[in-house]
Amino acid sequence: MKEGDVVLTKLRTAALSRQGQFILLSCIPLYFIVVGLFLQPVATVFPGIVKLMIEPDFLITDYFVVGGIGSAFMNAGLLALFCIWLTYFLDLDMEGHTVTSICLVFGFGLFGKNLMNVWSILTGTVVYALYHNTTLTRYLYVGFYGTALAPIITQILHFEWISLPLRMVLGGLIGIIIGFVLPPLATHVRHTHKGYSLYNVGFACGIIATIIVSVLKSFGVHVELRTIWYEGGNALLCTVLMGAFGSLMLFSLLLGGREVLHQYWSILKSTGINGTDYVRDESFFSAGFNMGVNGIFSTVFVLLVGGELNGPSIGGIMTIVGFGSTGKHIRNSLPIMLGVYCASLLQTWNINEPGPLLALLFCTTLAPIAGEFGVIAGIVAGFIHSSVVMNVGSVYAGMNLYNNGFAGGIVATFMVPVVQSVRERRARARGHVSL
Repeated sequence: MKEGDVVLTKLRTAALSRQGQFILLSCIPLYFIVVGLFLQPVATVFPGIVKLMIEPDFLITDYFVVGGIGSAFMNAGLLALFCIWLTYFLDLDMEGHTVTSICLVFGFGLFGKNLMNVWSILTGTVVYALYHNTTLTRYLYVGFYGTALAPIITQILHFEWISLPLRMVLGGLIGIIIGFVLPPLATHVRHTHKGYSLYNVGFACGIIATIIVSVLKSFGVHVELRTIWYEGGNALLCTVLMGAFGSLMLFSLLLGGREVLHQYWSILKSTGINGTDYVRDESFFSAGFNMGVNGIFSTVFVLLVGGELNGPSIGGIMTIVGFGSTGKHIRNSLPIMLGVYCASLLQTWNINEPGPLLALLFCTTLAPIAGEFGVIAGIVAGFIHSSVVMNVGSVYAGMNLYNNGFAGGIVATFMVPVVQSVRERRARARGHVSL
């Protein structure tokens, strides 16, 4: 055996270990942290992170504008590394939701989650586990996803008519309540869309945010919607993203071997319905290869429609990348995105505007509909989703970062029983059975 082959074999053996997999996953946030330190003067990075923590961060607040690109990457990277460390420390094995939740924490760490506003929600999940006398590992990923409601905590800290100590206590209590009610609610709402919306916790978060914001409004608290949106960095940020996703594909092939491409073909055949786990069902490296393909595909799509690469749009891209381990692939995502794009040609907004562009990326929560029912159903789902998502956010004043998760849950709940009834009627007709 050649020396190069020996080295590659050793690398594959090390990477396949639990520790090796967590190290490889850590390379994603570490890459962006290092890149961020080159894109912003180091002396301004940590002051920028402080700005991120004290600035209201409801939708849409681009951390690239608020604190700088380096600060945003540092904030997101540190959050992701903490979650990786906690998962490893709690002795969980690597699975699809490990990868997905880390990518989501990183992605939304660019426009809403920061090193101050996520902890009380995670604490609430811990309290829920203790209350039910079970291990935190059972609800850990729900807690990670549930930090979508972190902007509520930040907003409470800006209630100037309340003393700062009381604001901190109130924000902490509400965060704990959110983390406590989220696990049972997330379990319950999954039955409404039957797993055809991948952002299940986002659906639950939308319900919680609606209730909390409605209560706040009844006491005279109103939040004005806003859009803080970074522009002009496409060339630079495209290079950064392509470097990350290209490396992800390359290392997946090198460390996973020839089987990766065969397993990737199996991934493309899957429906992607909620509960899918490509790390478990195929392999860690084939999931990584799919993630890289998803990242390049979604980045190119954004550029083709004239969109901007910035904190929120990269967050959307990283969401498609993350769910490349638990349900999304180019075959079931493309029809949904085409549906949103086609809708923009007829509706009153342009696809490269902030809201529609984010809808174009996050609409892939409905990928299982295209995977199960076909391209036409996927395009229709994307078309409907584009209208729903542009209107539901006002209900909770942008306080749910997973706005598309809430809209996707509504669309899936509406579409799936209708499509199933049509399909069953056709099947019965072919069998000469009358309804």
